[in-house]
Amino acid sequence: MINFLYNLLALISIIFVIPYHLYRSVTRGRPAAFAQRFGLISASELEKIAGSDVIWVHAVSVGETIAAVPLIKALRRRYPSKKIVISNVTETGREVARKIAGIDLCLYFPFDYPFAVKRVLRKVRPSLVLIMETELWPNFIRAAGRLAIPVLLVNGRISDRSFHRYLRLRWFFRPVLEGLSTLCMQSAEDAERITAIGAPSGKVLIARNLKYDIAVPAQTDREAMRDRYRVPADIPIFTAGSTHSGEDEAVIEAFRAVLAAGRKTVMVLAPRHPERAAQVAELLGRAGLPCTRRTALDSRREPFAPGEVLLLDTVGELLDVYALSDLVFVGGSLVPNGGHNVLEPAALRVPVLFGPHMENFREIAALVIQFGAGVQVADCAELTAMLGSLLDDSAKRLAMGENGARLLAENGGSTERHMAVIERFLDDEERGSRS
Repeated sequence: MINFLYNLLALISIIFVIPYHLYRSVTRGRPAAFAQRFGLISASELEKIAGSDVIWVHAVSVGETIAAVPLIKALRRRYPSKKIVISNVTETGREVARKIAGIDLCLYFPFDYPFAVKRVLRKVRPSLVLIMETELWPNFIRAAGRLAIPVLLVNGRISDRSFHRYLRLRWFFRPVLEGLSTLCMQSAEDAERITAIGAPSGKVLIARNLKYDIAVPAQTDREAMRDRYRVPADIPIFTAGSTHSGEDEAVIEAFRAVLAAGRKTVMVLAPRHPERAAQVAELLGRAGLPCTRRTALDSRREPFAPGEVLLLDTVGELLDVYALSDLVFVGGSLVPNGGHNVLEPAALRVPVLFGPHMENFREIAALVIQFGAGVQVADCAELTAMLGSLLDDSAKRLAMGENGARLLAENGGSTERHMAVIERFLDDEERGSRS
């Protein structure tokens, strides 16, 4: 009965799902990809994985995709003959996934309709499915079970907000969680929460957070990279990354304040959703700040001068920009959005600032503060004060950067823990196929 009601609601939702994805397609300038979302994969795409064992990694959006990179690299090293498929729900997640080395096929995750998920699983026929964090699609997990395809939850977490919703629907999620082969959770608290929701305790493991094993850009010629982004070597770069509507104004106000105090710096402003670039450019214009979009940077000849802004309206370059920065603010944190991953700049030895709303990254935020790799600010006034203080103190910035590298070194190892679990499934399968 539960499955029937779920599928009935899913069927009814088509009248909302299709217009929603058409709207996103038009507003974001990307194809809706309805064929893949309804389980249709072209012959040319399937040819990329034909005749091979397949590992399928699902990462809903950008953050999950980046977190999956160290695991994907480990899978490629351990199983070079297998093909790796990655699926995403969002267009921005797919853009990031397409740039990851070692991926054989990128797909949009199918809508959770029985006919769609069955079609995809029978075409791809993976040996193993790895679902990043907490993407629980009942029909997909059920169909994989019927095809004897193990499904693992990796880097699993249950946020404060999600926990109470899941708990109220425990009667619905228990059979879904029972269909998973193993659940690798980030922390003891996450393990307790997923068990309370209905996961069998014998299937739940603590494998820590893959984000501590974050893959950072290889060391490059910093001078050449500065030239690439038209920023002179003697001008500090302040980057505000993954900002949301409502906090761009605070970042702009803080930047204007440090300029008014006589400090010379360039700002890179990177909205979390690049399609907001026009809106953010308008804010910068009203604030009297000269702005160049990244997509127009190649036509710019003169270097940036202090007080100018590079508006990052592309996907997949934020880590490169962080690596060049002298100081970073990570958005989604001055507004009640739960925050974003502050480990990315910390891993690059760049001090990080973030706001009070870090509910989705509470453990990470606490460690960044504990190690002295970053500072949490309460509001725009504190952001302004800390930005000015750190721009004036290069020795302090250097020390905080080294603390960030130490944090990552002492808290890594999640990839190896996950691989120990994954290898049990894939190695057992390989032994079975040889016998």
